[in-house]
Amino acid sequence: MALDQSFVGRSYPPTDPYEVGREKIREFAAAVGDTNPVYSDPEAAKSYGYPDVIAPPTFVFAITFKAAGQVVEDPQLGLDYSRVVHGDQKFAYSRPVRAGDRLSVVSTIESVKSLAGNDVIDIRGEVHDETGEHVVTAWTKLVSRAPEEA
Repeated sequence: MALDQSFVGRSYPPTDPYEVGREKIREFAAAVGDTNPVYSDPEAAKSYGYPDVIAPPTFVFAITFKAAGQVVEDPQLGLDYSRVVHGDQKFAYSRPVRAGDRLSVVSTIESVKSLAGNDVIDIRGEVHDETGEHVVTAWTKLVSRAPEEA
């Protein structure tokens, strides 16, 4: 069943702030195999002009994907999450995510399409810090696979 086009443009309330910790950044960098010292060493980060360690570019995915859950769990949308696969992800940064940031996300449905029986939904996540400064915009594409025919 195709998703309702009237959901395009719908925004969801901001998430509760997520406090970015140094150790979370270090753990993430280690998990993705990135040894850049600006992700683990405050002095190295300061030598590059940052106030503290910064996060690898894909770190914010965990925050924005969780925020996109508001869209996925919206019963009015009717998305069958058991059929969903992650289709694409991209980011546009105003500045790096830093240790100590308290980030909130507002998710907006940018598009809803039906392609070959599959529902494709694009969700934009606007990430701001607690002062309201824009940090990053993340776009997540989800594909709900068409039911298999009997």
